Amino acid sequence: MLKSILPFFRLIIAGYVMAREGVFGLASLPDMPPAARVGLRIVRLVERRGVEKKAAAARLSDALNRLGPSYIKLGQFLATRPDVVGREAANELSSLQDNVPPFDTRFSIETIKDQFGVPHSELFEEFHEPIAAASIAQVHSAIVLNSAGEREKVAVKVLRPAVERRFQRDLQSFYLAARFAERFIAASRRLRPIAVVDTLARSVSLEMDFRMEAAGLSEMGENSREDKDFRVPEVDWKRTSRSILTMQWVDGIKLTNLKAIEESGHDLPELGNRVIQSFLRHALRDGFFHADMHQGNLFVEPDGTLVAVDLGITGRLDVAERRFLAEILYGFILRDYRRVAEVHFEAGYVPGHQDVDVFAQAIRAIGEPIHGHDASEISMARLLTQLFEVTELFDMHTQPQLIMLQKNMVVVEGVARTLNPHLDMWRTADPVVRSWIQSNLGPGGKISDLASSFGVLSRMATSLPLLADRASKLSGELETMAHKGLRFDEATAQAIGRAEAHHSRSGRWALWVIAVSMAVLAYTQLG
Repeated sequence: MLKSILPFFRLIIAGYVMAREGVFGLASLPDMPPAARVGLRIVRLVERRGVEKKAAAARLSDALNRLGPSYIKLGQFLATRPDVVGREAANELSSLQDNVPPFDTRFSIETIKDQFGVPHSELFEEFHEPIAAASIAQVHSAIVLNSAGEREKVAVKVLRPAVERRFQRDLQSFYLAARFAERFIAASRRLRPIAVVDTLARSVSLEMDFRMEAAGLSEMGENSREDKDFRVPEVDWKRTSRSILTMQWVDGIKLTNLKAIEESGHDLPELGNRVIQSFLRHALRDGFFHADMHQGNLFVEPDGTLVAVDLGITGRLDVAERRFLAEILYGFILRDYRRVAEVHFEAGYVPGHQDVDVFAQAIRAIGEPIHGHDASEISMARLLTQLFEVTELFDMHTQPQLIMLQKNMVVVEGVARTLNPHLDMWRTADPVVRSWIQSNLGPGGKISDLASSFGVLSRMATSLPLLADRASKLSGELETMAHKGLRFDEATAQAIGRAEAHHSRSGRWALWVIAVSMAVLAYTQLG
């Protein structure tokens, strides 16, 4: 009983904290029914003094930071779902950064021993105090002996103590709120709040397994091996486990410190271009991108190389999605709105019963205004946001991977513009987009598609004897059933007989249904 009540009380406490920080004051009263407006006014009576002077993002950040790691992750996750919380709220949540005090180093030392079964001194020559802390983990600097027997500085990321248990506990409150919304708020059902919490639970569970982040670093390292102006730290797999991630130390300046970057002689506009081109290269060329690429996760090294860290959240695009992205961007550049519209239909994002010409007209309403302005005034992220807003009018189904891409584009473009306020997004993006189109949609791409098709046909031809054998077996079994009826093996027949002696008429029917289902499953496994 107590176990089922606790999530409810935790939800009330969370609501109280949000009320104190003025979060409910951000709601728009005119859009609410009378009862909700009265309730909101009552809740706002507990607001702290002066909170109304804070910006919306500050109110949300303060409330979520006070509620702890689970709520910080909830806020960061919802920032990627403007379809759920709205564009304005998503933009506010995008600025949410972890502001969590570090935990005691002895807990990190205990975690290392627990994960590897040996004292930390056997793995690290030196292990220092934390240099950064976040909602899920903190980072220590350390010294190891590399394969050549030389001392090497590394960064050690350690999972925060009890964070998994606390997240699972808070997750019960999130599910309670989602179930309440689906049951009593009809408008929320379209957004499927329970499914949103399911996605959050899976996302954070993967983020808390540092082996997944290590694999992401490894994959992006391989993808960008030939890139001269971008890299990610190498993983020390020997000292990496589920709760510990050890990686190469980055000797660079964080992109939050613009003054230090400028004083070091770096070309800020060029660095801004590099941020944009690196992101687009990963999204288009590799189909695998850093989905949390804010200033705090980016460093610039003395030679100008851009280094990305914290790959706990990543995004993927398959070839069709990459083609979609490249063609719509290029279509806007060429003002070919009909082609942009056709790409949406070809990808299946807009239902076929919609009128492609009317949709192209809506696309033109987005594209034409940008051609009357200087390129430095045009935001590609804003264009994509407007595009997805328009597609909602044409029953375009939510594409989570594209929403994540669009939200990260907002973040990346924001980073680039802090480095270069006069950033020309189109000129910067053009070489990457044009190169991908030439390689994948030009003659070379057609040859590659043809080769892929031959590969598929070849695999099908190889499988034909096996498929024919399975078809022959199934045909034989069906013919036997037609002549002799349905047969069970001895064990199944005996089990049915015993059940027949002890169950009612309705129970016997149920058992026969189960038995028939078992038989069908058995036949499907003949191959």
